[in-house]
Amino acid sequence: MPFLDKAIADFDNALRVITGQASASRPSPALQASDGVLDAGEQRHSAGLMRINHVGEVCAQALYDAQGRFAQGEPIKQQFAEAGREEEDHLAWTAERLRELGSHVSLLNPLWYAGSYALGTLAARLGDVRSLSFVSETERQVEKHLNSHLEKLPLQDAKSRAIVEQMRDDEIAHGEAARTLGGAEMPLPAQKAMQAMSKVMTTVAYYI
Repeated sequence: MPFLDKAIADFDNALRVITGQASASRPSPALQASDGVLDAGEQRHSAGLMRINHVGEVCAQALYDAQGRFAQGEPIKQQFAEAGREEEDHLAWTAERLRELGSHVSLLNPLWYAGSYALGTLAARLGDVRSLSFVSETERQVEKHLNSHLEKLPLQDAKSRAIVEQMRDDEIAHGEAARTLGGAEMPLPAQKAMQAMSKVMTTVAYYI
């Protein structure tokens, strides 16, 4: 693909991700769930949690795109592409759920996307093993984060819970695939740094 065409395609993809206009290849798990009644406070709380999850998927799109672009091995490029497609499902599902809850995607999505793309590029430039190790640790932390959301979401918010449960299962599979391809455990300081960055993102995205 010529450079200009590819640049236009990349810009279009980034714009769709940032604005919450992604398309899902799988039906939303929420379609199989039946919601109870949420009061105003519960609705705002569910929206805040789902906005965090949507931001996580914005970051995942940027990370996988950058890591796939600069990966060296073809099987690894294919894995990033496959995982990226599933993450786009998550992106679409969470955006739709936010609309149903009468809320919005994060106003800081351009910042989340740009920062994650830069981080993904750096990880990929360090080599495939380190890039896969970064994915493995990211997915481990995301799994923990999604489990905490299942505890925090209102019990009657069955639609949000169904989405989060499927997302968690997919993230576990992505982490396992990264380890199968050669990902290793990251050093503890790197794990702590990633946790700190995640804490900032989740705290801000809940509100903005």
